Amino acid sequence: MNDATTALLKKLEETRDETLRYYALGEDDLARTYGPGKWPVRFVLHHIADSETVLFERIRRTLAEPRPVLWVFDPDRWAKGLDYAKLPLEVSLRLYESARTAVIYYVGEHYERNGHLEYVHSVTGVRTLKDELEKVASHNEHHLGQIRTALGPGFVSARLNP
Repeated sequence: MNDATTALLKKLEETRDETLRYYALGEDDLARTYGPGKWPVRFVLHHIADSETVLFERIRRTLAEPRPVLWVFDPDRWAKGLDYAKLPLEVSLRLYESARTAVIYYVGEHYERNGHLEYVHSVTGVRTLKDELEKVASHNEHHLGQIRTALGPGFVSARLNP
């Protein structure tokens, strides 16, 4: 395993571990937002899980099919259509855990060997498996930043110690 694979696996594990802790927040903290008019933490956690499943499906299709065309998804429509306000957080927690476990497996097995495989994204064009595997970690980290902002400085160390 090369250094890039090891670093990506470490990032996937770190973002997973931090994300999982946020699913245990109380209702008041889940209702906080990272800015006026922005999603509450609850919605961000649902979105992280849904995105993880979409990215996971892209990874699997890229591995299984020759240069598939994969469609963009609209997070706001998913939030509305899947009714993030009522959807039990436990459902998204289980989806996230399962998809992340599988992504970590696929990184270890395919990042180096098959990272060159291509798919066509309906909006951004040609991308590689390596691009998508890296996106899982960067996308998760982006949304963790939103959650940290919503909860405020010092929150993680003071209230989320494992």
